[in-house]
Amino acid sequence: MSVASGHLVIVSGLSGSGKTVALRTLEDLGFYCIDNLPAMLLPSLVSDLGSHDQRRQRIAVSIDVRNLTSDLGLIGNLLTDVHKAGFETTLIYFDTEDAVLIKRFSETRRRHPLSMNGMSLSDAIGAERKQLRPLAALADTVIDTSQMNVHQLRKRVLDEIQGQAQTAVSILFESFAYRKGVPADADFVFDARCLPNPHWIPALRPLSGKDPPVSEFFDADASTQAYRTQVMAFIDTWLPRFEAETRSYLTVAFGCTGGRHRSVYLAEAMAKHCHALGRDKVMVYHRELE
Repeated sequence: MSVASGHLVIVSGLSGSGKTVALRTLEDLGFYCIDNLPAMLLPSLVSDLGSHDQRRQRIAVSIDVRNLTSDLGLIGNLLTDVHKAGFETTLIYFDTEDAVLIKRFSETRRRHPLSMNGMSLSDAIGAERKQLRPLAALADTVIDTSQMNVHQLRKRVLDEIQGQAQTAVSILFESFAYRKGVPADADFVFDARCLPNPHWIPALRPLSGKDPPVSEFFDADASTQAYRTQVMAFIDTWLPRFEAETRSYLTVAFGCTGGRHRSVYLAEAMAKHCHALGRDKVMVYHRELE
Protein backbone atom coordinates (compact mmCIF):
# COMPACT_ATOMS: atom_id res chain seq x y z
CA MET A 1 0.00 0.00 0.00
CA SER A 2 1.48 3.33 -1.07
CA VAL A 3 1.98 6.13 1.40
CA ALA A 4 -0.02 9.29 0.71
CA SER A 5 2.20 11.99 -0.77
CA GLY A 6 -0.19 14.84 -0.09
CA HIS A 7 -3.34 15.94 1.65
CA LEU A 8 -6.41 17.37 -0.06
CA VAL A 9 -9.10 18.99 2.07
CA ILE A 10 -12.45 19.60 0.40
CA VAL A 11 -14.63 22.25 2.01
CA SER A 12 -18.28 22.04 1.05
CA GLY A 13 -21.69 22.86 2.42
CA LEU A 14 -24.51 25.36 2.27
CA SER A 15 -24.02 28.96 1.18
CA GLY A 16 -23.64 31.08 4.30
CA SER A 17 -22.57 28.17 6.51
CA GLY A 18 -18.97 29.35 7.01
CA LYS A 19 -17.03 27.80 4.13
CA THR A 20 -15.10 31.00 3.44
CA VAL A 21 -13.96 31.22 7.06
CA ALA A 22 -12.88 27.58 6.92
CA LEU A 23 -10.90 28.08 3.72
CA ARG A 24 -9.11 31.11 5.17
CA THR A 25 -8.27 29.09 8.26
CA LEU A 26 -6.73 26.37 6.11
CA GLU A 27 -4.76 28.99 4.21
CA ASP A 28 -3.36 30.22 7.53
CA LEU A 29 -2.29 26.64 8.22
CA GLY A 30 -0.21 26.57 5.03
CA PHE A 31 -2.65 24.93 2.62
CA TYR A 32 -2.74 26.06 -1.00
CA CYS A 33 -6.39 27.15 -1.23
CA ILE A 34 -8.75 27.46 -4.19
CA ASP A 35 -12.33 28.69 -3.93
CA ASN A 36 -15.13 27.36 -6.16
CA LEU A 37 -13.06 24.76 -8.00
CA PRO A 38 -14.95 22.78 -10.68
CA ALA A 39 -15.16 19.28 -9.22
CA MET A 40 -14.02 17.67 -12.47
CA LEU A 41 -10.61 19.35 -12.08
CA LEU A 42 -9.77 17.64 -8.77
CA PRO A 43 -7.69 14.75 -10.19
CA SER A 44 -5.65 16.96 -12.52
CA LEU A 45 -5.17 19.57 -9.78
CA VAL A 46 -3.55 17.19 -7.29
CA SER A 47 -1.56 15.49 -10.02
CA ASP A 48 -0.08 18.71 -11.36
CA LEU A 49 0.54 20.52 -8.07
CA GLY A 50 1.70 17.47 -6.15
CA SER A 51 4.29 16.46 -8.73
CA HIS A 52 5.66 19.88 -9.64
CA ASP A 53 5.67 21.83 -6.40
CA GLN A 54 6.66 20.22 -3.10
CA ARG A 55 5.25 23.21 -1.22
CA ARG A 56 1.79 22.53 -2.61
CA GLN A 57 1.20 19.00 -1.40
CA ARG A 58 -1.31 20.34 1.11
CA ILE A 59 -4.26 21.61 -0.89
CA ALA A 60 -7.68 22.85 0.17
CA VAL A 61 -10.54 23.52 -2.23
CA SER A 62 -14.09 24.75 -1.86
CA ILE A 63 -16.70 22.86 -3.88
CA ASP A 64 -20.31 23.93 -3.56
CA VAL A 65 -23.57 24.46 -5.39
CA ARG A 66 -21.92 26.77 -7.92
CA ASN A 67 -20.61 23.59 -9.57
CA LEU A 68 -22.58 21.75 -12.23
CA THR A 69 -25.05 19.35 -10.61
CA SER A 70 -23.83 16.55 -12.86
CA ASP A 71 -20.25 17.06 -11.64
CA LEU A 72 -21.33 16.91 -7.98
CA GLY A 73 -22.89 13.52 -8.64
CA LEU A 74 -19.48 12.18 -9.72
CA ILE A 75 -17.67 13.26 -6.57
CA GLY A 76 -17.17 9.67 -5.37
CA ASN A 77 -15.35 8.67 -8.57
CA LEU A 78 -13.33 11.87 -8.52
CA LEU A 79 -12.13 11.19 -4.96
CA THR A 80 -11.07 7.71 -6.04
CA ASP A 81 -8.91 9.27 -8.76
CA VAL A 82 -7.41 11.65 -6.19
CA HIS A 83 -6.48 8.68 -3.97
CA LYS A 84 -4.82 6.99 -6.95
CA ALA A 85 -2.71 10.13 -7.39
CA GLY A 86 -1.33 9.56 -3.88
CA PHE A 87 -3.36 12.09 -1.94
CA GLU A 88 -5.14 11.58 1.34
CA THR A 89 -8.53 13.34 1.33
CA THR A 90 -10.67 14.96 4.00
CA LEU A 91 -14.15 16.19 3.07
CA ILE A 92 -15.64 18.63 5.56
CA TYR A 93 -19.29 19.55 5.05
CA PHE A 94 -20.76 22.63 6.71
CA ASP A 95 -24.45 22.62 7.56
CA THR A 96 -26.65 25.28 9.16
CA GLU A 97 -30.31 25.51 10.13
CA ASP A 98 -32.52 27.16 7.52
CA ALA A 99 -33.70 29.88 9.90
CA VAL A 100 -30.11 30.84 10.71
CA LEU A 101 -29.14 30.94 7.03
CA ILE A 102 -32.09 33.18 6.21
CA LYS A 103 -31.05 35.53 9.01
CA ARG A 104 -27.44 35.60 7.80
CA PHE A 105 -28.43 36.40 4.23
CA SER A 106 -30.78 39.10 5.49
CA GLU A 107 -28.04 40.71 7.60
CA THR A 108 -25.37 40.63 4.89
CA ARG A 109 -27.77 41.32 2.00
CA ARG A 110 -25.93 38.77 -0.07
CA ARG A 111 -27.63 36.99 -2.94
CA HIS A 112 -28.00 33.21 -2.75
CA PRO A 113 -26.40 31.45 -5.74
CA LEU A 114 -29.72 29.77 -6.59
CA SER A 115 -32.04 32.69 -5.91
CA MET A 116 -32.91 33.33 -9.53
CA ASN A 117 -36.00 33.17 -11.70
CA GLY A 118 -38.17 34.30 -8.83
CA MET A 119 -37.04 31.53 -6.44
CA SER A 120 -37.43 32.57 -2.80
CA LEU A 121 -34.53 32.32 -0.39
CA SER A 122 -36.10 29.42 1.52
CA ASP A 123 -36.73 27.54 -1.74
CA ALA A 124 -33.15 28.22 -2.87
CA ILE A 125 -31.78 26.77 0.38
CA GLY A 126 -33.95 23.68 -0.05
CA ALA A 127 -32.77 23.19 -3.63
CA GLU A 128 -29.17 23.64 -2.53
CA ARG A 129 -29.53 20.89 0.08
CA LYS A 130 -30.75 18.48 -2.59
CA GLN A 131 -27.92 19.28 -5.00
CA LEU A 132 -25.27 18.87 -2.31
CA ARG A 133 -26.50 15.50 -1.06
CA PRO A 134 -23.65 13.57 -2.77
CA LEU A 135 -21.07 15.64 -0.91
CA ALA A 136 -22.90 15.44 2.42
CA ALA A 137 -23.14 11.66 2.07
CA LEU A 138 -19.39 11.27 1.52
CA ALA A 139 -18.29 13.78 4.15
CA ASP A 140 -15.72 12.66 6.71
CA THR A 141 -17.07 15.31 9.06
CA VAL A 142 -20.31 17.30 9.11
CA ILE A 143 -20.10 20.53 11.12
CA ASP A 144 -23.26 22.35 12.14
CA THR A 145 -22.37 26.04 12.40
CA SER A 146 -25.82 27.25 13.48
CA GLN A 147 -24.62 28.27 16.95
CA MET A 148 -20.95 28.96 16.13
CA ASN A 149 -19.18 32.31 15.95
CA VAL A 150 -16.11 32.92 13.80
CA HIS A 151 -13.66 31.94 16.55
CA GLN A 152 -15.43 28.67 17.34
CA LEU A 153 -15.57 27.77 13.66
CA ARG A 154 -11.85 28.43 13.19
CA LYS A 155 -11.04 26.30 16.20
CA ARG A 156 -13.22 23.44 14.98
CA VAL A 157 -11.44 23.41 11.63
CA LEU A 158 -8.09 23.39 13.41
CA ASP A 159 -9.24 20.44 15.47
CA GLU A 160 -10.33 18.46 12.43
CA ILE A 161 -7.14 19.06 10.48
CA GLN A 162 -4.41 19.19 13.11
CA GLY A 163 -5.67 19.14 16.66
CA GLN A 164 -6.36 15.43 16.83
CA ALA A 165 -3.18 14.37 15.07
CA GLN A 166 -0.63 16.41 16.96
CA THR A 167 -0.03 17.30 20.56
CA ALA A 168 1.05 20.90 19.93
CA VAL A 169 -1.45 23.50 21.04
CA SER A 170 -3.20 25.52 18.33
CA ILE A 171 -2.82 29.09 19.52
CA LEU A 172 -4.90 32.05 18.41
CA PHE A 173 -3.70 35.58 19.14
CA GLU A 174 -6.64 37.95 19.03
CA SER A 175 -6.91 41.72 19.26
CA PHE A 176 -10.06 43.50 20.43
CA ALA A 177 -11.50 46.77 21.71
CA TYR A 178 -12.59 46.85 25.35
CA ARG A 179 -15.50 49.13 24.48
CA LYS A 180 -16.99 46.29 22.43
CA GLY A 181 -16.46 43.64 25.09
CA VAL A 182 -13.88 41.01 25.97
CA PRO A 183 -13.94 37.90 23.70
CA ALA A 184 -15.94 35.24 25.51
CA ASP A 185 -13.66 32.39 24.44
CA ALA A 186 -10.34 34.00 25.49
CA ASP A 187 -8.15 31.88 27.78
CA PHE A 188 -5.78 34.75 28.64
CA VAL A 189 -6.54 38.47 28.34
CA PHE A 190 -3.83 41.15 28.41
CA ASP A 191 -4.78 44.80 28.82
CA ALA A 192 -2.63 47.05 26.61
CA ARG A 193 -4.35 50.34 27.50
CA CYS A 194 -1.39 51.26 29.72
CA LEU A 195 0.84 51.62 26.64
CA PRO A 196 1.28 54.77 24.50
CA ASN A 197 -1.64 55.25 22.11
CA PRO A 198 -0.83 56.12 18.44
CA HIS A 199 -4.43 57.31 18.10
CA TRP A 200 -3.27 60.71 19.38
CA ILE A 201 -0.64 61.04 16.64
CA PRO A 202 -2.43 62.35 13.51
CA ALA A 203 -0.14 60.56 11.06
CA LEU A 204 -0.67 57.19 12.78
CA ARG A 205 -4.36 57.47 13.67
CA PRO A 206 -5.77 56.09 10.38
CA LEU A 207 -3.30 53.18 10.36
CA SER A 208 -3.35 49.91 12.31
CA GLY A 209 -0.84 47.92 14.33
CA LYS A 210 -0.05 45.93 11.18
CA ASP A 211 1.35 48.97 9.36
CA PRO A 212 5.14 49.61 9.48
CA PRO A 213 4.94 53.19 10.84
CA VAL A 214 2.91 51.99 13.83
CA SER A 215 5.22 49.01 14.37
CA GLU A 216 8.23 51.32 14.30
CA PHE A 217 6.54 53.59 16.84
CA PHE A 218 6.08 50.68 19.27
CA ASP A 219 9.51 49.16 18.55
CA ALA A 220 11.08 52.42 19.71
CA ASP A 221 9.04 52.62 22.91
CA ALA A 222 10.75 51.10 25.98
CA SER A 223 7.53 50.44 27.91
CA THR A 224 5.95 48.57 25.00
CA GLN A 225 9.05 46.44 24.55
CA ALA A 226 9.15 45.59 28.25
CA TYR A 227 5.46 44.61 28.11
CA ARG A 228 6.06 42.52 24.99
CA THR A 229 9.08 40.74 26.47
CA GLN A 230 7.26 39.83 29.67
CA VAL A 231 4.22 38.47 27.83
CA MET A 232 6.50 36.42 25.56
CA ALA A 233 8.17 34.93 28.64
CA PHE A 234 4.76 34.05 30.05
CA ILE A 235 3.68 32.32 26.83
CA ASP A 236 6.97 30.44 26.50
CA THR A 237 6.72 29.21 30.10
CA TRP A 238 3.12 28.02 30.11
CA LEU A 239 2.46 26.70 26.60
CA PRO A 240 4.35 23.44 27.31
CA ARG A 241 2.17 22.94 30.39
CA PHE A 242 -0.98 23.15 28.30
CA GLU A 243 0.48 20.71 25.76
CA ALA A 244 1.29 18.30 28.57
CA GLU A 245 -2.41 18.35 29.49
CA THR A 246 -3.32 17.50 25.85
CA ARG A 247 -4.97 20.87 25.41
CA SER A 248 -5.87 21.45 21.74
CA TYR A 249 -6.56 25.19 21.69
CA LEU A 250 -5.46 28.33 23.42
CA THR A 251 -6.73 31.84 22.75
CA VAL A 252 -4.63 34.78 23.94
CA ALA A 253 -6.39 38.12 23.60
CA PHE A 254 -4.93 41.62 23.69
CA GLY A 255 -7.26 44.53 24.30
CA CYS A 256 -6.96 48.28 23.95
CA THR A 257 -9.38 51.16 23.61
CA GLY A 258 -10.12 50.99 19.88
CA GLY A 259 -8.68 47.59 18.96
CA ARG A 260 -6.62 49.05 16.10
CA HIS A 261 -3.10 49.88 17.29
CA ARG A 262 -1.72 48.52 20.56
CA SER A 263 -3.64 45.25 20.68
CA VAL A 264 -3.05 44.54 16.98
CA TYR A 265 0.68 45.19 17.27
CA LEU A 266 1.01 42.84 20.25
CA ALA A 267 -1.02 40.04 18.65
CA GLU A 268 1.13 40.23 15.52
CA ALA A 269 4.32 40.32 17.58
CA MET A 270 3.32 37.26 19.60
CA ALA A 271 2.46 35.31 16.46
CA LYS A 272 5.82 36.15 14.87
CA HIS A 273 7.58 35.10 18.07
CA CYS A 274 5.85 31.71 18.10
CA HIS A 275 6.56 31.16 14.41
CA ALA A 276 10.23 31.94 15.05
CA LEU A 277 10.25 29.18 17.67
CA GLY A 278 9.04 26.67 15.07
CA ARG A 279 5.36 26.60 16.00
CA ASP A 280 3.21 26.19 12.89
CA LYS A 281 -0.22 26.08 14.52
CA VAL A 282 -0.46 29.81 15.11
CA MET A 283 -3.22 32.11 13.94
CA VAL A 284 -4.03 35.81 14.32
CA TYR A 285 -7.47 37.40 14.37
CA HIS A 286 -8.11 41.14 14.63
CA ARG A 287 -11.73 41.43 15.65
CA GLU A 288 -12.18 45.14 15.07
CA LEU A 289 -10.24 45.18 11.78
CA GLU A 290 -12.16 42.25 10.28
